[in-house]
Amino acid sequence: MLPSQRALFDMPRDVCFMNAAAWSPLPLASQEAGRAAVGRKGQPWKLPDGFQREQYERTRKAAAALIGAEPDDVALISSVGYGVSTAGKVLTLPRGTRVIVLENDHTSPVLEWHARAAAGGYTVDTVKQPADGDWTSAVLEAIERAGGAPVSLASISSVHWSDGGALDIPRIRAVLKKQGAALLVDATHDAGVRHIDVKTLDPDFLIFPTYKWVLGPYGRAFMYVAKRHQHGVPLEQTAGARKAVNAEDTIYFRDTSYRDDARRYDMGERDHFISMEMAAIGMEMMAGWGNDAIVARLSMLTGKLADGLGNLGVGVLDPKVRAPHILCVSFPKGMAPDLPKRLAAAGVHAAPRLGRLRISPHVYNDEQDVERFIEVFRKVALP
Repeated sequence: MLPSQRALFDMPRDVCFMNAAAWSPLPLASQEAGRAAVGRKGQPWKLPDGFQREQYERTRKAAAALIGAEPDDVALISSVGYGVSTAGKVLTLPRGTRVIVLENDHTSPVLEWHARAAAGGYTVDTVKQPADGDWTSAVLEAIERAGGAPVSLASISSVHWSDGGALDIPRIRAVLKKQGAALLVDATHDAGVRHIDVKTLDPDFLIFPTYKWVLGPYGRAFMYVAKRHQHGVPLEQTAGARKAVNAEDTIYFRDTSYRDDARRYDMGERDHFISMEMAAIGMEMMAGWGNDAIVARLSMLTGKLADGLGNLGVGVLDPKVRAPHILCVSFPKGMAPDLPKRLAAAGVHAAPRLGRLRISPHVYNDEQDVERFIEVFRKVALP
């Protein structure tokens, strides 16, 4: 099991931060890289030749390593929404079919399909949030519903942000394949923690940002694109998407045909002097620790939290259906609206999410944090 990595972060001992699912703190190494990058942008004449290309290829490789992908199959993008919009442009969904989404899922994998449904002639089928947190069974039931229109796409998160329910994506993928349906995975709350191997899973698209679990900055995200979709038209028309459009060449538009890999979907202005290296550092740390060690640590922490909170009259999901790194607490009589603020005033940080208290520890947390959380919760949450 991975030991606590608190020493790698700027986190005082009296702070109990269990809100990684909202945003993670940056490691000290990433902060230092960011400060150095600001200096480089302040004196750009000092940038060596090839600096930009080296940065984004390092980051592309780091993102690919987290999900078992080849770097050529990963696009550099700004957000999950950007990636889903790209998928919406690339995919052709047959009229009369259904697109499966999750109730109360993030907006990114949901609203794109609502916006396209009328013109595309398909319907959006929303899987209701199950009371027992078993999203996998609920999704499979929706896909295989007798008399329902054929499913052309499931656009779903692999871990639900509001209740911490973990979906068995390989099992869902197998059922979708039987119907010839595509799969888009929003891995925002999964990549870097649970094991993902896109070569085995074979999603059509899998997308994740850096600012939560992989310890990176805002504005950086990555999109895996299956090779069967690497022939589409990207959202933006950029030089980097073409085979040979280069301002340093003697002929600018030497070859305007698209690249033959996922780089054709890279966002414009991908040369980020400041945040690109910061994103790489966090992902490289996560890959270095490994999924098994990270999951062992975080499931230990959430397990202790569940044990400590479970007998206080609140509800938690069964560990069989919840993610190892997110514990959402429900309240039979409803959560006091000011509970998160009262916790924060005592130096304990978690997030209100759809009537639940979402607790999301990361590698910088330890058993002392768990004890502190339970102690403060008892004082401020119970009558």
